[in-house]
Amino acid sequence: MPSPLLVADRLTKDYGTFRALDGLSLEIQPGEIVGLLGPNGSGKSTALRLFLGFLKPTAGRCSVAGFDPWSQGVEARRRVAYLPSELRLYETMTGRRLVNFLADLRGEKTGDQADRLAKQLDVPLDKPLTQLSSGMKRKVALLSALIPNVPLIVLDEPTNALDPSMRGQLLEQLALAKKRGQAVLFSSHVLTEVDKVCDRVGILQHGRLVHLQDMHALRRGRLVRARFDKPVAAPPALDGLTVRSQHDHQVELEYTGELPPLLGWLAGQPVCDLSVEPLGLNAIYHHYHGAEP
Repeated sequence: MPSPLLVADRLTKDYGTFRALDGLSLEIQPGEIVGLLGPNGSGKSTALRLFLGFLKPTAGRCSVAGFDPWSQGVEARRRVAYLPSELRLYETMTGRRLVNFLADLRGEKTGDQADRLAKQLDVPLDKPLTQLSSGMKRKVALLSALIPNVPLIVLDEPTNALDPSMRGQLLEQLALAKKRGQAVLFSSHVLTEVDKVCDRVGILQHGRLVHLQDMHALRRGRLVRARFDKPVAAPPALDGLTVRSQHDHQVELEYTGELPPLLGWLAGQPVCDLSVEPLGLNAIYHHYHGAEP
């Protein structure tokens, strides 16, 4: 396995007596998409800003491609493209001029990539930013983050102000970045976004990483709900089977094993209604934060 691209080791950030991030340990490999999930105030943006060297950690350490973001900030940020959650753009520029300006700061040229991506994302590059909606400005900023050929892309709430179809296109671009071998780290409070594209998802609660989920394993799981004509005995003891609830004529199950044994049991029961769907993040998130955000 290659060396981790990003390493956080007990990373902590205090603001006076308030602890915004508490002992975060995390590694991200090249070609991996990792999502940080949690409501506002859970520590997502603080973690990203520490990874980028915008904040000095109170305790612990982190590195990007072997460089300390605080003491070796220039070298660390050469290897990162970043989209903040709140934009501050040079609004007298056109989108094209802004994209080229940011590329020039890196000593790079955009070539035809800016036009190609602009066409895919329906971005009017030659209009001044002052004439664009907040969603269009967000698209221009996304272009600037997706174009650089860097090992790590960091996005803070990237779908803010984007319409649903545009959100889908962005997730496709992240999947393409993964195919190119780039790592992607993004924060979100939208379960469906991280569910679709992430290899792993970390759930933050009050600044602590309370759960780290392998999404490939989760996608193999199923949520099974069955209703019967009459009460039935408890389900069999199958590997990977968890009974969420069973009362009256209904049962709700989580199952990560092969489906035939479970379906075989159900086939022998007086089933009058049955649903089988991907397990998803909702139940895990609900355990820590209540209902889906």
